[in-house]
Amino acid sequence: MGHTVSRRTFTKTLGVALGAAGLPSLAVAQTRKLKIGCTSLIWGAVPRTPENLAAAVADMARLGFHGFETFAAIVEDWDSKGTLSGLIEKHEIPLISAYASLQLVDPAARKEDLAKLIRWGKVVKKHGGRFIVLAPNRVERERYDFQEHRANIVAALNEYAMAVNDLGLGAGLHQHTNTAIETRDETYAVMEAVNTDHCKFAPDVGQLQKGGADAVQVVKDFLPITVHMHLKDYLGGEHFAGYCPLGQGKVDLEAILDLIEGTNPTANIMVELDGSEDAPYSPRETAEISKAYLETLGYTFLT
Repeated sequence: MGHTVSRRTFTKTLGVALGAAGLPSLAVAQTRKLKIGCTSLIWGAVPRTPENLAAAVADMARLGFHGFETFAAIVEDWDSKGTLSGLIEKHEIPLISAYASLQLVDPAARKEDLAKLIRWGKVVKKHGGRFIVLAPNRVERERYDFQEHRANIVAALNEYAMAVNDLGLGAGLHQHTNTAIETRDETYAVMEAVNTDHCKFAPDVGQLQKGGADAVQVVKDFLPITVHMHLKDYLGGEHFAGYCPLGQGKVDLEAILDLIEGTNPTANIMVELDGSEDAPYSPRETAEISKAYLETLGYTFLT
């Protein structure tokens, strides 16, 4: 059965979270080092247009997130119009990273995608960003044979990551449902084969959960190279592609954050939620709920 949430439930949920947020222990509050950012996906997924970035950045800045991520193609679009610098300066929130969807299984497409990636990376670097999320291309999972494409996937990721590093940016694999790297076994097979001096791990923990993996265990197994993360919760309801605001789902977010705090306290942690038609919350409201949940864990924001 689908999960729906009324406006009354939203108000109650946010109120409880905000109440708890005021009570983190002093010890927890003092030991939290991660600076939590946010991606623009919830504001711009339905429909996805460059113009949606303005509302996303404004809301994220008002809520005090420490930085933002958007699609690499949208960074390029705003830069080409000469408007990105002004948006960043107006809201005083830094660009941290950009999400790049790339062809991994077809070697014939690699040269074109590599040129595109380098172009995107230069723009991200120009505007102060420090990381490129390497996302696999979509595939028809029913017909897909991972083993057939494994060597090409590894070779492509190595080449893409090295090119991004040459620009002075970090790069990491972002596994994703309905793509060439979805399952736990596919993720392990790739991450155990790529050159991790260049290609780090940049998981989406909600996607891991949705794909049937134990998100905590996967992060633990690749902890030394987990330097970027989409922090997402998964419930399995009818909205947000089954995902939900932080703290409402099944992902053990606290355990994951504790792992990262202890090993990579400068990692990029980006709150994320997929867009949804007829969503029970506005994008701003989902971010408010997620922020309030993180405050219960002792995280602080800029406002």
